[in-house]
Amino acid sequence: MQTLRNVAPLMLLAGAMLLLTGCSVQVQEAPSVPLAVGETATATMAGPDGAAVGTVTLTQGHHGVIIAAELTGLTPGGHGFHIHEVGSCTPDFTAAGGHFAPRGHGHGYDHEGGVHAGDLPNVFAAADGTVRADVFTSAVTLTAGAVHSLFDEDGSAIIIHEKPDTYGEDPAAGARIACGVIVRN
Repeated sequence: MQTLRNVAPLMLLAGAMLLLTGCSVQVQEAPSVPLAVGETATATMAGPDGAAVGTVTLTQGHHGVIIAAELTGLTPGGHGFHIHEVGSCTPDFTAAGGHFAPRGHGHGYDHEGGVHAGDLPNVFAAADGTVRADVFTSAVTLTAGAVHSLFDEDGSAIIIHEKPDTYGEDPAAGARIACGVIVRN
């Protein structure tokens, strides 16, 4: 009986170690790409006529990207504000493609399967047409090589829409009124 008492704690310890080892293996994933913390990028925004509308600056943090918009010349009220899948604004902003969605999620914050990585909150222009907004998202990165990197093979762009996004499956944000290709600083 004495031997069983001595062996039981060892078996319990061995079982706990196996359990912990098994858990750590399940949690580990493929090696991730190191974040480019502090890296910045800019999108110089222009309207359909080529007139300057402002800038959008993106800064990589430890947990996501801060997107700071400083815009002018917009109609007062809400405007859809999105990251689009292609880094091109010519000839008429349609070259920017759809919303950036590297994982194939649907549109809108209410979408049960997840949202496009490019879905961002609306921005609101004051009575004088100016916008100053800061948005944080963990759905994108400036780090090259990551699945959700804005710097994939065809780049990315920021689009401002004429109306606010509905946040539903159909954005209904209207025409694209400003575009800027995201470029590294």
